[in-house]
Amino acid sequence: MGIFRRLSDIIKANINDMLDKAEDPEKMVKQIIIEMQTELTKATQNYGKAKASERLAEKRYLEAQKQSQGWENKAKAALSQGNQELAKAALAKKVKCDEDVENYKEMYDSISNQTEAIGDQVEILKSKHDEAKSRQAMLIARSQMADTQKSLAKSAGGFDGNSALEKFNRMEEKIERKEAEAAAFSEIAGVDNELDDTFAQLETDSKVDSELARLMAEMNGGSADADAE
Repeated sequence: MGIFRRLSDIIKANINDMLDKAEDPEKMVKQIIIEMQTELTKATQNYGKAKASERLAEKRYLEAQKQSQGWENKAKAALSQGNQELAKAALAKKVKCDEDVENYKEMYDSISNQTEAIGDQVEILKSKHDEAKSRQAMLIARSQMADTQKSLAKSAGGFDGNSALEKFNRMEEKIERKEAEAAAFSEIAGVDNELDDTFAQLETDSKVDSELARLMAEMNGGSADADAE
């Protein structure tokens, strides 16, 4: 029964305390399931051996009963033929078989009771093992959720909102300065272009006036130089 006592200790252990001390609660939970499965396997094997012993004791008990009945039948046959001595010899064998019947019956009853107790223990272990397996997923999920919450809490605790906002404002100011510089350069470039256009227009107007004077002189039969004189 040491196997059952050991498994009982495992089942009754404070799982929460084990999880607190374990570096990896998920692995610890899985290890508990493995240990329970190992003990359940051993208990099942022992139950199988007990059942085999029970069947063997039952077989010997039934054989002893059969032999006892056989010698009684032979004694009856001898008496029917008037042979009392042969009948007494057969009954002597029967008496010996009856002693075996009593011994085997006692042995069978004892083994049968022990086997039944072991079977009950195996059923309890199966129930506990099934319960542990059903709780395994829940415990692992809770462990993972706790890790996530802890990680988020650490992240939130180490995050300086004011510092981050100050950095954000500085970046915004830099962008605004860059936008202002771009606008100023665009404005300066626009003034330069306007001035260039003005001088270009003056040059164009001068050429146009020269061409106009030339054409007028030609049409008047003179030259532009003569008109000028």
